[in-house]
Amino acid sequence: MELVVIRHGQTRANAESRYLGALDIPLNEEGRRQMSELALGLSTEAPFARLVSSPLLRARQSAEQISCALALPVQLSPAFRERHVGLFEGLTQGEARERYPELWARNITRRWAEAPPGGESLDAVIARVSQGLTELVHEHEGERVLLVAHGVVAKVIRALTCAGFADFFEWQLHNGGRLVVNLASALSPIRFHRLTEQDSPCGA
Repeated sequence: MELVVIRHGQTRANAESRYLGALDIPLNEEGRRQMSELALGLSTEAPFARLVSSPLLRARQSAEQISCALALPVQLSPAFRERHVGLFEGLTQGEARERYPELWARNITRRWAEAPPGGESLDAVIARVSQGLTELVHEHEGERVLLVAHGVVAKVIRALTCAGFADFFEWQLHNGGRLVVNLASALSPIRFHRLTEQDSPCGA
């Protein structure tokens, strides 16, 4: 199965470099432009069997533009929603450092098993994204699937399927960017764990 992961278009929070996880805000004008351009490009490619989206508004709006261009219905999957970062939601890094100095000093958002209060750990995100990918592999062997999701979700998919976790915190998919990975049925259940450091390179 070929999985094409799209990060949703830009929002105001993205433009202002704010933590944006569970906050449910729309695309801004630039985000709508990004997705319109992307949708046009996707319409010229080989067909997709399924269009899947995170249920958060910014992803749904992005997927709806693609849906119109590809004539594919959007299927929502909570497994691919963005990581909830608790108390840090909506804050810039500077604001998070100032308001919660102890959490910031512990580098709390980059700890695998912990998260800011009220938030979700990276290990929890990895577990649910793993489950979502496993289901896609079972249901769509040999097909092309398009997934509209989020920055951390894209990081997790890339790390789990082809790149390992060595550069997890450095690598980033920009708004409107795409990641292509190939998921073979032979990987079911997929070796989804964050100890993997050496795998074949991801697709472009």
